[in-house]
Amino acid sequence: MSDRPRIKPTTNGPYLVEGAGEITRLRDGEAIESKARSFLCRCGGSQNKPFCDGTHARIGFSDAKDPGRVPDRRDAYASRDDRITIHDNRGLCAHAARCTDNLAAVFRLGTEPWIDPDGASAEEIAAVVERCPSGALSYTLDDSEHRDHAGPPSIAFAPGGPYVVSGGVELVETEMPSGATTDHYTLCRCGASQNKPFCSGKHWDVDFDQDARG
Repeated sequence: MSDRPRIKPTTNGPYLVEGAGEITRLRDGEAIESKARSFLCRCGGSQNKPFCDGTHARIGFSDAKDPGRVPDRRDAYASRDDRITIHDNRGLCAHAARCTDNLAAVFRLGTEPWIDPDGASAEEIAAVVERCPSGALSYTLDDSEHRDHAGPPSIAFAPGGPYVVSGGVELVETEMPSGATTDHYTLCRCGASQNKPFCSGKHWDVDFDQDARG
């Protein structure tokens, strides 16, 4: 097996993580001790987070996607000079707000269309899009599409939020949404996502206790 980590969402159960690498807590950068083969909780109920303790079986966790989820559709927003095109799949968004918090003139909450590719320079847009953890956003600049981020393989978890995966960690036996990259993505760990295994931002709406431990 490659020393690059790989993640397999098990049926109605945890994420099986195999290979080298460490799991880190994004809040403080703390490395969480893990084994070469670990099971990460994704039902939200484990008392030993981030690891699985079998709670998914007791509560009847289902990994089914919600039929009412945001559709898997990739849209494109081109600037007037056609230098940059922003690609967006709302169905893949984890609502981390990296875009709206950092470039509100382009990524406009409550406005339609919600993306204005002429609201900032192409370079400013590219810099912000590259901070998108879920892969919902990417861009084409000067006829070259940019979807992947540079960096080593990493599995981390956000405070009160999803697993944040980057560096080309392989996600196996999973259908990827339109335009998605396998270089970086966010995986649900609260159990409430409408787009499992991917995060849909539902951790904001549920009482997800990330620190509950046995």
